[in-house]
Amino acid sequence: MKKIKVLQNVMSVGVVAVIRADSADDAFKMSVACIEGGLNNIEVTFTTPDADVAIKRLVAEYGDRAVIGAGTVLDPLTARIAILAGSEFVVSPSFEEDTAKMCNLYGIPYMPGCLTLGEMKEALKLGVDVLKLFPGSAFGPDYIKAVKGPMPHVNIMPTGGVDLNNMGQWIANGCIAVGIGGNLTAPAKEGRYDLVTELAAKYVAKFKEIKGV
Repeated sequence: MKKIKVLQNVMSVGVVAVIRADSADDAFKMSVACIEGGLNNIEVTFTTPDADVAIKRLVAEYGDRAVIGAGTVLDPLTARIAILAGSEFVVSPSFEEDTAKMCNLYGIPYMPGCLTLGEMKEALKLGVDVLKLFPGSAFGPDYIKAVKGPMPHVNIMPTGGVDLNNMGQWIANGCIAVGIGGNLTAPAKEGRYDLVTELAAKYVAKFKEIKGV
């Protein structure tokens, strides 16, 4: 099943690059920079103009090397647009039942933002495999341990507030992967895509170090 392969890649690489750009072309360039650094889980957010165009281009040119997904998906219509563009996973900042159903219908992993145990419970009931803790900076790594007490089976991926310095604590406390946005792509604003590639490589290497791989 393709869904299983996508989830396995997210967990084996351990890092998802969150690409938020001012244009589809910029999103493409940022994504390629990450892929060149070995970070092959790419989430193009729908705050990016023509995000579906960037996704379609990435799938066509790098689909054999990377898993391309869509982020900031707020409704089932956007989810369907993302899926038609070739998205292999869908991420939302919050949980939305109809979006979960749309993704399940087409066998696409849905990763919604959840904060409370109640939200997590409802998401799990609708087949969500990975829960995005967003914004992670509002809670911190210790929150993961608290959640894992009553819900040890839940798979959590924090986004927001994760960097090279605290990544180990997030993973040690039970996260299966982390999402990295501005801390990874900031150099692209100055046209330094080479630095994005270097940072991507550092995040991938850090995860391997943490996991002892």
